[in-house]
Amino acid sequence: MSVQQDSSKVYLTREGAQKIRDELAYLRDVKRPELAARLRAAIQQGDLSENADYTAAKEEQAFLEGRILQLENLLANAEILPDEAQVDGEVRIGSRVTVVEEGFGDEETFQIVGAAEADPLAGKISNVSPLGQALIGKRVGAKVRVNTPNGLAVFRIVRVE
Repeated sequence: MSVQQDSSKVYLTREGAQKIRDELAYLRDVKRPELAARLRAAIQQGDLSENADYTAAKEEQAFLEGRILQLENLLANAEILPDEAQVDGEVRIGSRVTVVEEGFGDEETFQIVGAAEADPLAGKISNVSPLGQALIGKRVGAKVRVNTPNGLAVFRIVRVE
């Protein structure tokens, strides 16, 4: 199955989708009840107009409910990337790509993921990042030019998995 890039979609690996499901379950099953108990305790203190515990708990509740809604929408609109190995060598969302920057000898490997799952420090770059966009659709041996904060960088694709 080939995943065609669509800028309106949310792309997730199976691992990324599971992390989101886990966070959602934690927020619903653990944090929401904890917060409800804090709110009940704050309400029992009496005058809510000057109750800092109540105000803080209400603000946290708004943030929590917003995050739950965000995660639910993310999962509802997500396209889960297939696990199968790529056989044609073309960079797609979900690919692991090893590149060498011109002027440097070190290879770097990145996985191209959707923006919701991007974590550059963990080697996961977004399909909408400058490097991700430049790599999509390319094959081993191709060179891509990317505007970076330090100027133009040229990367050669060494391996696509």
